[in-house]
Amino acid sequence: MARMAERKTSPSRSPVRAAAAGLLAPWRWLLRRVARVALIAAAVVLALVLLFRFVNPPMNYYMWSESRRLGGIDQNWVGMEDIAPVLARSVVAAEDANFCRHWGFDMRAIRQAMEAGGERGASTITQQVVKNVFLWQGRSWLRKAVEAGLTPVVEILWPKQRILEVYLNVAEFSEGVFGVDAAAYHYFKTSPDKLTPRQAALLAALLPDPKGRSASKPSGFVSRRAHAIQDGAATIRRDGRAGCF
Repeated sequence: MARMAERKTSPSRSPVRAAAAGLLAPWRWLLRRVARVALIAAAVVLALVLLFRFVNPPMNYYMWSESRRLGGIDQNWVGMEDIAPVLARSVVAAEDANFCRHWGFDMRAIRQAMEAGGERGASTITQQVVKNVFLWQGRSWLRKAVEAGLTPVVEILWPKQRILEVYLNVAEFSEGVFGVDAAAYHYFKTSPDKLTPRQAALLAALLPDPKGRSASKPSGFVSRRAHAIQDGAATIRRDGRAGCF
């Protein structure tokens, strides 16, 4: 009994514990709030990913800023059934030839980019869709980290054909020209379902630098790149790498 009384009345440890608890209380509260906000944000993003599988995404921030700067942009959404298959194959051949075979990240392309010292890109079409639809432009580590987290989510919840359809409708092809419908008319005065293999390859050749290249008046470099893309589109059709779309 005496020992129990000593434990109850001893002031040596309880004030220290009380002080520690007082110091930790604000941090615990902050951590709980941060965790709650993170869970809410994750739930909202997940809901948007699910929604955009069936509903076409609205104008993204980059389109909005370009619209304000230029006084308007040209974009008209078209489904995959209204896009020439050769155009889809050309874009995949140009931007992400292993699109049907990876889960959002092309590890072989990443290794090659690292070996090249970062002089070449390794972003897949899925990563570009995540950036264009859900995130912002720029090369910050924060954006890259969020993109890396969202990419497999989109791969799980969207079929490959939907990923490619969204990409073809939000990609920039010239200043103020977004999506393949606007691009087909801007350069060739036609619709995306009537593009020839050569025209499709020329459009795909613009994607790394849409503001610095032209499909209707291609430079020697763009023309040569388009020729290589045309061959690549035929190759992925033959070897099955276009099967998923």
